[in-house]
Amino acid sequence: MRFGDPPDGDATPGWRDVLIGLRNGVLIAAVALAVLYPFLSHRLWRSPAHPPAARPVAAQPAPAAVAAQPPIERQLDFGHVRPPSDVNRVAAWAVREADNGDRPFAIVDKRRAQVYVFSPGGKLLGTSPVLLGYAAGDLSVAGIGQKAIEDIRPQERTTPAGRFESAPGRNSLGHDVVWVDYEAAVSMHRVRATNPKERRLERLATPTPADNRISWGCINVPVPFFDRVVWPNFGHGRAIVYVLPEQHTLTAFFPAAAGGQPQVLAQASLPRKSNTAKP
Repeated sequence: MRFGDPPDGDATPGWRDVLIGLRNGVLIAAVALAVLYPFLSHRLWRSPAHPPAARPVAAQPAPAAVAAQPPIERQLDFGHVRPPSDVNRVAAWAVREADNGDRPFAIVDKRRAQVYVFSPGGKLLGTSPVLLGYAAGDLSVAGIGQKAIEDIRPQERTTPAGRFESAPGRNSLGHDVVWVDYEAAVSMHRVRATNPKERRLERLATPTPADNRISWGCINVPVPFFDRVVWPNFGHGRAIVYVLPEQHTLTAFFPAAAGGQPQVLAQASLPRKSNTAKP
C-alpha cells in the first residue's frame, strides 16, 4: 500500500481528493463572484467619503415673458380748464407728435405765472399758479449755475424758456426738487417762505400774475400741489417740461408747434450731485 492511499473499503477520502475538492470550490466561488459583481459593486465600494453623484435637477421652465405695454392713448384733454392759446398750441403739438414719449409733461406759462401738468397721454392732471424768476427774460446767464446766490444780480434772475428733460433729485439743502435746467441750477420745488419780506405765500394767493416774480430763477409751486400732482408724476423718473417764452415769440422756441420742424433747444442731463440751486 502506497503512502497516502486509502485502505481498501475505507470511505474516508484521501488528501488528494480533499485538494481537488478545494480547487473546485474556489473555481465555483470565483465564477459566482464574477456573475454577481455588477450587482454588488455599488454596495461593496460605497463609502461616506465618496457619495453617489447628485441627481440632475430637472430644467425649470423659463419665466413667462413680460406682457408688452399697451400703446398710450393720446388725446389732449384740458377738462373744464380753458387754457390760453399758446399753452393749447404747445400741448396739442406735444400730444400730436408724441414729443414727450411715454413721460408725463408740464407747461410753464411765464406770462401768466401758471403751470399745467399732464399725463403721458395728454390728460390735464392739474394746474396751479407759480412763482418765477425776478427778472423777465428767456435765457440764462452763462455760468449762473455755479454762482453763489449773493453774487447774482437782480437782472440775472431769470427762468429760462425752452424744452427741458427733467429729472428728480435733491438740492444742496437736501430738499426734493425736479431739476428743469440742472446746468443753470433751475428746478421746480415747493415754495419756501423763509424770508417774510418776500411774501411768497401771499404772492401765490393773489389773482394776478403781476407779483409772482420773486425767485432767483426756480419755479416755486404751492406745497399741496407739489405733493399731490408734481412729485407723484415727476418724482420717479424723467419727464418733459416746456417753459414758454415771455419776450420772444412762441415759434422762436417751439417752431414745431406752429408747423415747423421739431427742435430741442434745451435739455438737462440727469444730475449726479446737487448744485447751487436758486430758490
